[in-house]
Amino acid sequence: MTQAGAGSELDERVPGRRWIVRLDPVGRGSAEVRVSCSRPACAEQRLPSAAAGRTAAVAHLKAHLRATPVPGADTYCACRADGCRAHLPDTGRRARTDPPWRCGGPVVLTVITDRAGRWWQALECCSRCAAATPGARTATASHPSAPRAADRPTPAAAGTGVGTPQFSDQQVTTRPERPAPLPLPAPRPVPARRRRPPEARIGRRVIPRDLRPVSLRDELTELGDLFRAYQKRPEPDLVLLADLQERKARAFLTWSDVTCDVTLRLEAQRAEQAAAVIRRQHQHRTGCVPEGEEPGVARLLTVPAQWEYARSVLAHVAGHTPLPGAEARLLVLMLTLRTAHTGTGNLVGQDVNALGLTDPEDLVEQLTGCGWLSLPGTVGDLLASRPENPTPVTVPSLVPDEDGSGPFTFGRKTRPKLSGWAQRVVSDKKLRKAKAPAGARLLAVTLATWTDGVGRLGPGGRGVTLNALATRVPVGFDELRDLIDRLTAADWLTDTALTDTHLTGRLTERVLPLTCPLLD
Repeated sequence: MTQAGAGSELDERVPGRRWIVRLDPVGRGSAEVRVSCSRPACAEQRLPSAAAGRTAAVAHLKAHLRATPVPGADTYCACRADGCRAHLPDTGRRARTDPPWRCGGPVVLTVITDRAGRWWQALECCSRCAAATPGARTATASHPSAPRAADRPTPAAAGTGVGTPQFSDQQVTTRPERPAPLPLPAPRPVPARRRRPPEARIGRRVIPRDLRPVSLRDELTELGDLFRAYQKRPEPDLVLLADLQERKARAFLTWSDVTCDVTLRLEAQRAEQAAAVIRRQHQHRTGCVPEGEEPGVARLLTVPAQWEYARSVLAHVAGHTPLPGAEARLLVLMLTLRTAHTGTGNLVGQDVNALGLTDPEDLVEQLTGCGWLSLPGTVGDLLASRPENPTPVTVPSLVPDEDGSGPFTFGRKTRPKLSGWAQRVVSDKKLRKAKAPAGARLLAVTLATWTDGVGRLGPGGRGVTLNALATRVPVGFDELRDLIDRLTAADWLTDTALTDTHLTGRLTERVLPLTCPLLD
């Protein structure tokens, strides 16, 4: 009787709906993905990336859920097609009083997804199946759709409230005067994956967990972390990298002795050779190379003593320029370099006109008017003079005293080298092509003497303070920002950052031969 009643009741009900939304790759070598839905009316979508496809798939599923009505009273669990084997206890036999299609509880709309986020399934199943499925979530409010057994009282007869979920496998024992509906079973938690701790690595080699001594294993692990951290650095540090390679060579040599692995000894030799090459590369870039070898950067001023002389001239000009402004400072710098040894020198009109001055004639007249500069003729004669007929000029403050001493200590052969270096900087091809003003050229000369061996600004690449920069380039903050932009556009500076206190960045590879690196 029970089986016959269950069969007729099943024939009167409809199976729960189910559909699935999938996310699949389009093909090998392409980042595009395909979103498909098992419903016949839904067209396939193609998205440019997995993230966009996942967003579209979730939105498509939500649209279906909003448009789908709640399960009706004549719907039975969609898991019947599977026999509910995944949710029944493994007792070896099934209770005779329970029909094979009945799981328990009202039918609800449930969403199940895989952990990788590749498919999303929506189905109408009973509350017990929803609670027993890991990660399942109920998408709609449940309706009392579970069939009533012939030998069990109805919810009304039991005294329960209308719409309260009841499990078909449990007897209702509450009294009519005190209703007490049975609660829904709690969802089964998603089992947590047990992951083994990550293996320690150095390069492509795995460091064994049982490697002894422990100090060797700790050293290899630390070296692996340091190499990975070095790869994330924004700027290279060749000294640090050479030290790491030397430590790696020593550690791998010990590792080879412990394990008798010849390949480790060979890798130790390669690390030692890499350390030597990196140190030589650092020496070449900083100019500190052994005698008889050519440096990696062929600088115009070749020895550190000349770099210090150039900085001494800039410091002297900063404190002895008779007129304010960047234009006067640049002109005084170039005249000082021409007359630094004896106080006298030759000048042509192109030397002044190529500095980007606003009014070179007026500026030269101001210098002669205050007595800082002396000319044999007029300013017009100076500006019109040509290389075959240069104009002799005199700077009285640079004329040596009776004992032959002057403000500078470099000799007669060094002066033209310094003057030629400064002339190369201020007359750089890209500065001339961009018609850079005198302030930009003065800033270029100043920054060329404030870099480390690889062109980074300031000692150790930490930047130049604005207070120190203002003593060499007398401009305001806004004008300084404009000059920095001009030098960046002229391929002089890169990676610059101007704050309230510092200017950081580096000179480009193109102008490294014109730099005077700071000595450590």
